[in-house]
This record gives sequence, C-alpha cells and structure tokens, in this order.
Amino acid sequence: MSAKAYNTGDNINVGNAQWNFSAAAKNFDEHVKKSVPFYEAGHDYIAQLASFFLRDQAVVYEIGCSTGELAHRVLRHNSEKKVKYVAIDNVAPMVTQAKKRLKDDKRARVVLGDALTHSYKPCCLYLSYYTIQFIKPCVRQELINKIYNALEWGGAAIIYEKVRGTDARFQDILTQLYTDYKLAQGFTEAEIIHKTRSLKGVLEPFSTAGNMDLFKRAGFVDIMMIQKYLCFEGYLCIK
Repeated sequence: MSAKAYNTGDNINVGNAQWNFSAAAKNFDEHVKKSVPFYEAGHDYIAQLASFFLRDQAVVYEIGCSTGELAHRVLRHNSEKKVKYVAIDNVAPMVTQAKKRLKDDKRARVVLGDALTHSYKPCCLYLSYYTIQFIKPCVRQELINKIYNALEWGGAAIIYEKVRGTDARFQDILTQLYTDYKLAQGFTEAEIIHKTRSLKGVLEPFSTAGNMDLFKRAGFVDIMMIQKYLCFEGYLCIK
C-alpha cells in the first residue's frame, strides 16, 4: 500500500519522509519563492557576482538547476559573455522545464545527471542554490572536493544552503521565526506540518560551522558569507 500523500502547499502532495522534486516540479517556482526568504533576490545577487568570475569560453556549472531560473538570470545579466553554462539536475521533469526556459540561449546546456558522478571540465564558476542540503551527508565532502578540483585557480563556488542553529536554543528560535515567516506567506498550519514531515531524512542541513568545515577540508581558504536570513545562508568560496 502506498503512503498517504498530504498537501504541503501549492498542490504538492507527498507522504511522510517522501518529499521529492518530481512531485513538486509543476508548481515548484511558485512554491519555493514563498518557502525560501529572498529566493529571487538571491538569484539576482548571484547573477551580479558571476560577472566577477566569468570570462569568454569559460565553463560554468550549476547543480540542482531545477526549472532553470537561476541559469536564466545569470546568462541574461551576463549576456555579453561567451560562456558555456552546464545546468545539471537529476529530476527529469525539472530538466524538461529548464530546457524550455533556456532553449533560446545557445550558451546553455541542460543535463539530466548526478552531480556526484558527472565528469567536470575545468571551470571558472560553480553554482549550487539550496542543493547540497539534499545530498546524503556521507558523500557531501566528496562533492565539495570535486567542486574544488574542477575550479580553475581564481575561480569561485557560490553555494547557498539552509542551516541548523549552533545549539538547541538558537535552533528553536530559528524554527519558530521560520514558521511565522511561512504563515505570513499564506501557508496554512497543516501545510507547514505536512512539509516538515515530508522532509524527514530528505533535507539534512549542516550548521554554518559544518559547511565551513566542508569547504576548508576541500581546500578553500578564501570564504565569505554573502547572504544570511534566518536559517538560510549564501557563501562565496574562491580558489
């Protein structure tokens, strides 16, 4: 018998510990913009930051590209750059949407694949927008190592992640404030509870220190937090 599905908002129906992006793909953009504070502002910020690292004929990788919105923003803001933008996602419905969104930009290539097994060429920029938090912790360091090794000297990784609090008190504060945020966005209490239950064992954030340790073990030395709101953070890591 299949698990009962519950509405987590925006007609995305999934069961307990069963969150998946195939089920969310159709209404993903609408849902995530209400779920993640400053989601679109982060896209615009990254598009501007990318200008510091893009050079003609260089390769850019994005993992977990979802519907291709970030790729679209980066390429549109840097329309004069003759780069090769490779957008990777392991969810077929997301790849289908990303291909439609990026079909008119010849610089973009959307790939259905696994970030852990993809063969990376030397690149100038690597983007991950709330993706690594969904990768199993036991292989997360392996992925960050691959990112570091693929980057050219002076290249950058821009990585956004949801994070845990540094201790129980801070985690409690963040959880309550984030719940208030989602209520203000129009989610019902039931939808918030169902979404939380669906993410058990699927979304596993590290703390800020835990993410920093990942970056440093891979070899990054120059690291700066570039965005922070509640339990959502963005990092700029330069090789």
